[in-house]
Amino acid sequence: MAHRQVALLRGINVGKAKRVAMADLRALLEKLGYTEVKTLLNSGNVVFTSPHANTRAVAARLEKEIEAKLGIQARVMVLSGGELTSIIKENSLLKVMDNPSRLLVGIVNDHADLAKIEPLRKQEWGNDALAVGKLASYLWCGDGILESKLLAAYSKSLKDSVTTRNWSTILKLQAML
Repeated sequence: MAHRQVALLRGINVGKAKRVAMADLRALLEKLGYTEVKTLLNSGNVVFTSPHANTRAVAARLEKEIEAKLGIQARVMVLSGGELTSIIKENSLLKVMDNPSRLLVGIVNDHADLAKIEPLRKQEWGNDALAVGKLASYLWCGDGILESKLLAAYSKSLKDSVTTRNWSTILKLQAML
């Protein structure tokens, strides 16, 4: 049975470090037996069809193969189409959002990691807001991402166990699925 999935690579093509051509990434996934491989933007968003339902196993395989074949170490989070739909439905910050580029969705491989940000929910963040769902977390950066003290604290709490995408990218990935 075929499973539509999305892979999110953390920290590639940011500045000059960890450069990966999306054509090379697509070719790698195709060589690994994945089909209908498409990328979005230049920041490691890949939609594909997998013969495997276990998204954690797919993520681990992709991390290993990306390092072996492309020479890049990158965390990879893989979501099923159903998980991405659930993440979109769980977002309780849509009512405060007026700019989708300031609304971030944090994706983790291990959902237990979301407990690490629980203390942040109890603090006041001014124009920023944090919500946590079952599969992801949501950050509203009201004054912009670069100015967000919440985003800085969030990143410090989760380190490399999370990758974020803005709301527009999340909706584009869902449309691609």
